[in-house]
Amino acid sequence: MRSAAGAISMSECSPDAFAMAGRTGNPMNVVAVIQHTAGEYLGLIEDHLEGRRIRFQYFRPFAGGRKLPAPELPADAMILLGGGPWGSAGGRVKVVYPFRRIAGGRDLPTLGAEIELTRRRLAEGTPVIGFGLGAQILALAAGGGSEACDLRFRASTVTRTRADALNGFLPATFTQVIYMRDFPLPPDGAAVLAEDEAGRPAVFRVGDNAYGFLGNPGIKLGMVEDLIMEFEEVPENTAEGLELLRGLQRKIEDELVPIMTGLVQCTALMSAPRAAGQSGRELDSPVI
Repeated sequence: MRSAAGAISMSECSPDAFAMAGRTGNPMNVVAVIQHTAGEYLGLIEDHLEGRRIRFQYFRPFAGGRKLPAPELPADAMILLGGGPWGSAGGRVKVVYPFRRIAGGRDLPTLGAEIELTRRRLAEGTPVIGFGLGAQILALAAGGGSEACDLRFRASTVTRTRADALNGFLPATFTQVIYMRDFPLPPDGAAVLAEDEAGRPAVFRVGDNAYGFLGNPGIKLGMVEDLIMEFEEVPENTAEGLELLRGLQRKIEDELVPIMTGLVQCTALMSAPRAAGQSGRELDSPVI
């Protein structure tokens, strides 16, 4: 994955991660990660997955030749990343499923397809984790909606609403950084696990094993710097936000430790890998 300097990280899994995971003596779990911009990736989360021998494969529908994961791909979980200036509400006050495009909005081009893919994953019980725009897609796929808001970049302290959130590992308070347009509206029946300073759902759970976060808990300073360089549109007070994020980086790293412990437990990402029971032909067709 790119760093702020544009280099490729050696931690990115190769395109055949699913095939490789199922062909070893000790099969590994593999996560399908849908990336919406060149700037935002898993960030600090990569190290936590690798440390647990959980592989991950990026799918980049915005890049030439890269598509979405096939519905039948034996992913042990799916992560939907943020989208920078891309949104899901199309300039409307509220949008609910079924999705309908409205000309003039800055909706993610693959929004409809990703909603359908997420709905399928939820129906089959595959864990889904969404950050930022990914949380909006999760909310829409689960029967909720999204609220139109201007692109914003800010850091705030969010507060846990339930002591048992993420098996008790979600910190009582923690830092959440958002670089995002629009906000998710969780569906009726979703469990709100944390709220931001404005009372918005900052972390929510859909069903037993799908989670939405307003911000990427593994965010790095370089990711935001890359987003700023990638798009002409930038939020107000960007310089101040970067300076604040620079000072928060160590705190974010420390808070991610219990968050990832709880997420891995609640999504069973260290259970029997799905790829272990698939044939080579099935594993060699990872995209649609």
